[in-house]
Amino acid sequence: MSSGGIRGLTGFRDFFPEELALRRHIFSAWRRVGARYGFTEYDGPPLEALELYTRKSGEEIVGQLYEFEDKGGRAVALRPEMTPTFARMIAARAAGLPKPVRWFSIPQLFRYERPQRGRLREHFQLNMDIVGETNPLADAEIISAGIDALRELGLGAADIVVRISDRRLIGALLDAHGISAEDHVPVFGALDRLEKEGEDGVRGRLAEYGVEKEVATRLLAAIRQPLEELAAAHAGDEAVAAAADRLSTVFAHLDATGFADFVRFDAGLVRGLAYYTGTVFEIWDRRDELRAICGGGRYDDLLKALGGVDLPALGFGMGDVVLTELLRDRGLAPDAARRVDDYIVCVSDAERPLALGLARALRDRGRRVLYDLRPRGVGRQFKAAHQAGAGRAIVLGPQEVERGVAVLRDMASGEEREVAIETLAGPRPDETRGEEVR
Repeated sequence: MSSGGIRGLTGFRDFFPEELALRRHIFSAWRRVGARYGFTEYDGPPLEALELYTRKSGEEIVGQLYEFEDKGGRAVALRPEMTPTFARMIAARAAGLPKPVRWFSIPQLFRYERPQRGRLREHFQLNMDIVGETNPLADAEIISAGIDALRELGLGAADIVVRISDRRLIGALLDAHGISAEDHVPVFGALDRLEKEGEDGVRGRLAEYGVEKEVATRLLAAIRQPLEELAAAHAGDEAVAAAADRLSTVFAHLDATGFADFVRFDAGLVRGLAYYTGTVFEIWDRRDELRAICGGGRYDDLLKALGGVDLPALGFGMGDVVLTELLRDRGLAPDAARRVDDYIVCVSDAERPLALGLARALRDRGRRVLYDLRPRGVGRQFKAAHQAGAGRAIVLGPQEVERGVAVLRDMASGEEREVAIETLAGPRPDETRGEEVR
């Protein structure tokens, strides 16, 4: 490293103007969708008590956190996820909140992981959660919101797919195949590796948990079936039938919403996190070139464990890192070219005071205005206007100013016309009694 040169930390991003423009584009789309679905935005502190995360995920999570002891001797951590903070906040006001609660947030999260494509040590994430509702329509609603958060950015059914399953269904399936309840969590974890390791890899993992080869083969064959076939094959099992019926209802709601082309049943999807209790889902790009864009599901017991409030809940997290990669791959990143509305060109320095007053008047009307900060020739000022992406140039010359007019040039077409300076500036917004000034 050169003397005095300090590089950014590995896994953290600098948001130069073009990167920040894309981030704001994503956040704006997320907020529009949140509003359309009736969600209210919230936020919490980026620093929390370490116990908030170990209580949810166990001591093993500590190695993935930015954790330390603060100056008061308290064990704290930068937030790696939003759900524990969400649970704490819901618990604090649970009695007074009208149900169901619909909240969303866009926090910055931190994890000490090995950086790779689609995963960094910090990222922003859309979190959307519904609390206080058990009806399958709530499951379809939260999945629909996730789909629309991506549709709003230009992604369609040809770009993304939602893989949906249900932990109750897979748990009942494990019971039906003779796998004991105490082995469900590790078996869930093994099944969650199916896409990465294939059936042979998962069989090996299942063998470690005492699952016989024949049972593993039948189980893997079962989870490869469509939902209707899986339910029919286990028609005599009430638990399987009930869970399959509920999940079928979720799919029916999504179909009625118009999202049938976006979703598919995937019994191999169980999501390794132990706190999920029902519907689980992930959103992937159709080409399978990236990591999951979004993941979530129903966690009916978590709020009680973390906040002491017994309320059903479900939600998802959608990270900006993978999504940014996908938007760029699909050519959907916005044009980050610099853009201003007006560039004021002074033919001589004598017009400078008028230019400053005009700029103030135009800015008061909400227009984005630039002018040169030092005397330069007209040609160089027009070049600067082009570089700034100005929509129009307002030329102030001595002869025109004497007549009370300015030359207005359309920077795209090159067409010019004279406009009265008084008309160009127009009244300030507070003088129009709220009337929109165009």
